[in-house]
Amino acid sequence: MTFPMRVLFCTDTYPPQVNGVSVVTALSAAGLLARGWECAVVAPSYPAEETDVFTEHARKGQLQVLSIPSLPFPWYRDIRLSAPSYLSVLRLARRFRPHLIHSETEFVIGRMGQIVGATLGIPRVSSYHTDFSRYTAEYGVGWLRKPVMSYIARFHRRSLRTYTPSGPSREDLLKNGVRDVEVWGRGVDINVYSPKHRSPSLRERLQLGDRFTFLYVGRLANEKNAELIVEAYARAITTLPPDSTRLVIAGAGPKEAAVRAAAPEGVIFLGYLDRHTELPALYASSNAFLFASLTETLGLVVLEAMASGLPVIAAPAGGVADHLRDGINGIAYPPNDVEQMAAAIVSLATDPERTKRLSEGARRTAEALSWDHELDRLDISYREVLSGQERAVERVVRVGLTEVRDE
Repeated sequence: MTFPMRVLFCTDTYPPQVNGVSVVTALSAAGLLARGWECAVVAPSYPAEETDVFTEHARKGQLQVLSIPSLPFPWYRDIRLSAPSYLSVLRLARRFRPHLIHSETEFVIGRMGQIVGATLGIPRVSSYHTDFSRYTAEYGVGWLRKPVMSYIARFHRRSLRTYTPSGPSREDLLKNGVRDVEVWGRGVDINVYSPKHRSPSLRERLQLGDRFTFLYVGRLANEKNAELIVEAYARAITTLPPDSTRLVIAGAGPKEAAVRAAAPEGVIFLGYLDRHTELPALYASSNAFLFASLTETLGLVVLEAMASGLPVIAAPAGGVADHLRDGINGIAYPPNDVEQMAAAIVSLATDPERTKRLSEGARRTAEALSWDHELDRLDISYREVLSGQERAVERVVRVGLTEVRDE
C-alpha cells in the first residue's frame, strides 16, 4: 500500500491535558504526518483559558481535530467527561475516510471510535496505556478490579491489534484473552531530553545553589504515590547535612494539597511546565529523579529523566521494571518501602561517584529508545494490520464511506 494512508485517532485525553497518553497520541500523529500519513483526531474539548504545555503536536495545523463537548470529572477536574457524540464521529469518519481507526483510550471517545469503525467496516486497533484495574485499590474500590479488567479486556478484544508500552502490561492482556498485542510506545526524544540542557540560570532562579536536587515530574494523584516521595525525602534529610539538598515537584492534581501538607520545608512546587521550553532544562538541571507509582504501563517521565542523565530511584513495578536496572541506571527499592527509598536518597546525595556512574547508565538506556525508531515501527505495524484487510481498505479508497447509512 503506497498511496497516502489515513488514520483516525479517538482519544479521551489530548493536549492541553497533561499525561503520558496525551504525549504519545500527539507524538504518534505528528510522527505519522512526517511519514506521509494523513491524520485526524477526535478528542474532548478543553476550556479556552487552559494553557497548552505541549509542542509535540507542533504539526497540528495539518490535523483535522474534532473536539467533543466535555465537562470536568467532579473528583478530578483535569479529567474530562465527553458526551457520547456518535453522529459527530460518524460524520467525521465519512468525510475523512480513514483506512484505520485507533482508539487510544477505553472511555467514551475511544468506544465511539470502535462503534463507528464497526458501523462503517473500518479496521480498528487500540492502545492499552493505563492499568485502571490497579487504580481501583488506590481509590478505595478494590472490589471493582476484576470488573474493570474484564471491561478493558472486552474493549481490546474488538481490535485487530492492541499496542501497549511494556512487557508486563502485554502479559496482562494476553492472560485476559486479548489476541494480537504488540509492545510499542516506549520511546523518548533524546535530543529534547538531554544533559546538554542543564541551565545554571534556572538553578539560580530556583535558588538551588550547589544543593543536590531531587526531582519528581507527574500528576499529583492517588495512583502516583507522591506523598510517599515527600515522606521518604523528609526522612532522608534528617540524616543529611542541613540544607544540602532540595526536592522539586513539577506537576499538579487532586492530591496537591495533601502532598504540600506532607512536604518538609524547602520543597519547591512548580505546577505544570511547558514540555519543550521549560521541562527539559528542569530535568537536566537536577541531580536525580524520584518515582513511586506502581501502576505505570510505561512511566514516560522515567525515560525522560534517564535521557536527561538522571539516576532514577523507583520501585521496579509495571512498565518501570522494563527499564530500571538497579546499580546501572538507578536504584530500585521495594514497592511502598519508605525507609528503603529514603536510604537510596541518602546514598545518591552523599556518593558523587555512584551518582555519576548511574547518570551515565541512565543516558545509555534512553539512547536505545528513540522516538524516531518507535514511529517507524508504528508505520510498519499499521501497514501490517491493513495488509490483511485488503477488502476494507479497497472499499475506503475506491468507494468511500458517504453512501453508508446511519445505523
